[in-house]
Amino acid sequence: MKTKSVLLNLLFLLLPLAIWAQQSSKALGVWKMVDDRTGIAKSHIKLYDHNGKVYGKVVKTLHPSANHLCDKCTDYRKNQPMLGMVIIEGLEYKDGYLKNGKVLFPKQGKWYDVEIWLQPGDANTLVLRGYWGPFFRTQYWTRVE
Repeated sequence: MKTKSVLLNLLFLLLPLAIWAQQSSKALGVWKMVDDRTGIAKSHIKLYDHNGKVYGKVVKTLHPSANHLCDKCTDYRKNQPMLGMVIIEGLEYKDGYLKNGKVLFPKQGKWYDVEIWLQPGDANTLVLRGYWGPFFRTQYWTRVE
């Protein structure tokens, strides 16, 4: 009886972790970032897991406007090329979203709060929403791989 109770408790402890891993892994991969204001495809961003949090790195630039140095960045990214730069940090899976992270808008050199989720009914469209207080911008990214 005691073994059954221990196994049941272990199941309840591990089940949320297994669900998180399954859901967040659906958003992992390479995504084509399209500028929400111009409609121009700018780069490919790779979302990956590192120590249980999700990060995003520029792995390919598609447009000359995305192939620049981050001259407005204020941290170690200052004057670094966009290619290879981590621009999404620290996302955690919660309530069907990747949230509690931040996203860098390099042209401004500013960080914003961010949430990411898959478009309902379309596992190949990612919705990224960056927040600054009550204001937000939304982009729709397309899965590359």
